[in-house]
Amino acid sequence: MLPEMPLLLAFIGASLALALSPGPAVVYIVARTLSQGRACGFASVLGVALGNLANAVGAALGLAALFSVSSAAFTVVKWAGAAYLFYLGIRMWRAASTPTEAAPQPKLQPLRRVFRDGFVVALLNPKTTLFFAAFLPQFMDAHASPLLQTLALAGIFIGVACCTDLMYVLTASAIAPRLGGATRHAVWGNRLAASSFIGLGVLTAMGVRPVR
Repeated sequence: MLPEMPLLLAFIGASLALALSPGPAVVYIVARTLSQGRACGFASVLGVALGNLANAVGAALGLAALFSVSSAAFTVVKWAGAAYLFYLGIRMWRAASTPTEAAPQPKLQPLRRVFRDGFVVALLNPKTTLFFAAFLPQFMDAHASPLLQTLALAGIFIGVACCTDLMYVLTASAIAPRLGGATRHAVWGNRLAASSFIGLGVLTAMGVRPVR
């Protein structure tokens, strides 16, 4: 299911380079961590990882081929993802505009909802499926099972991405106290995160962002 060691190491290196580059998932994870804390950051990582896994399965089953030949299918999923990012941004902006009490921020956004949002953000990015379909075959053996190879390589990529995403969470949680010690700063932090979601919705609709 896996290529020879030199090719496998090349794949891991390429996956690491891609995972480190900021994209919609990375911005989502960092924004959640800054606005709601480390636990929400971890929940976002898990949600994004599951969404990426679903995209990998879709690529292995031929969904990427459908996107390649049908611009309508690609457009529907792309605009659905953009609309969801808009929804997240508007919801967070409205929450930041509402006077907050002394209750901790995670109670406003339960971990289950943060996990779900991360899953949907990753799932509704059709370019992730196209990436798996275009990138993974470069490291596959034509004589082996394409389904098993795709899932194995995608699993490695998702594992690498999880490691880098966790690094982003730990970094963001370390600097968060310096960014928002007062309620006023926390409100503007939430508004900044909301603006990033809305901006990501625009970029996703325009189709100009990288895979992650």
